[in-house]
Amino acid sequence: MKHFITTQDWGRAELDALLSHAHGLKASPINRLLEGRAVALVFFNPSLRTRASFEVGAWQMGGHAVVLEPGGSGGTGGAWGMAFEPGAVMGGDAEEHVREAARVLSRYCDLIAVRAFPRFVDWSVDRRDLVIRGFAEHATVPVINMETITHPCQELAHVMTLQERFGVPDLRGKKYVLTWTYHPKPLNTAVANSAAMIATRYGMDVTLLCPDERYRLDERYMDAACSNAAESGGSFAVSHDIASSYDGADVVYAKSWGALPFFGKWDEEKAVRDANRHFIVDEEKMARTNGALFGHCLPARRNVKATDAVMDAPYSMIVDEAENRLHVQKALMASLVGGGGAG
Repeated sequence: MKHFITTQDWGRAELDALLSHAHGLKASPINRLLEGRAVALVFFNPSLRTRASFEVGAWQMGGHAVVLEPGGSGGTGGAWGMAFEPGAVMGGDAEEHVREAARVLSRYCDLIAVRAFPRFVDWSVDRRDLVIRGFAEHATVPVINMETITHPCQELAHVMTLQERFGVPDLRGKKYVLTWTYHPKPLNTAVANSAAMIATRYGMDVTLLCPDERYRLDERYMDAACSNAAESGGSFAVSHDIASSYDGADVVYAKSWGALPFFGKWDEEKAVRDANRHFIVDEEKMARTNGALFGHCLPARRNVKATDAVMDAPYSMIVDEAENRLHVQKALMASLVGGGGAG
């Protein structure tokens, strides 16, 4: 049995097979690959694209999606909480432990997909990814990560979109800028972690552009990006210089994230974040590129993260990438139940 927790757990050939299948499913979307199958979509945090794409994807393949919100729309601290720590003494709000939840859902469903954001209090706890890891440990069916501290489904959609836009499956040698952008509050590092890993996995020359060293990603993802680059023939570097990072870029991928040294002390980080509003992706910066594609995972605050002119430009692939979430997730679900693609 294979889970989809992070793309780092999957071989490059397996990822390529998923993407190839996704391209095929985009051309011919209706099939019976999940006929008679059920997928549990467990949302500890709310969603627009993720929920819609998984539900529609299951339906287009003849399957059924069961949407569950254990923590309510407000997150894991809701009225129906769940415990994840081994040996937990459940005298608080949590009504259920993942040991039972994962095993029971496995009796009902053929797949379990989980979305659970960090609590943003203590990174030493959040980086353990207890929610998705707990489901993966105790489930007896494949588990899919719908975004925790990484976002592997977004990674697949991102690569698929780049392949479509460049017109080739081989992305090696493309200059790729993963740029931090301002946001009025600290956000999860999941998409930045994932973008760094998948861009280096596919041989691109990746620059992580951020205000200063405090905005580096967790070292496990920095190390993975370096290792991926060495294996794929790409490169990975960190820069704090906007002009040189944008110069000659082929891809600009924007994302906001909170600085890990301030984790749980966000009032102290606010002044640093506010001083770097100029990291917004605008026409002037994009003019320095090699006709670069612009990407963002969405949702994106217009004229805060990127200007209207950038978001709506022909080189913007934000909607294409959002659509491709549907196709890659269908390929993934089919693969995990033995219905084609990698496995």
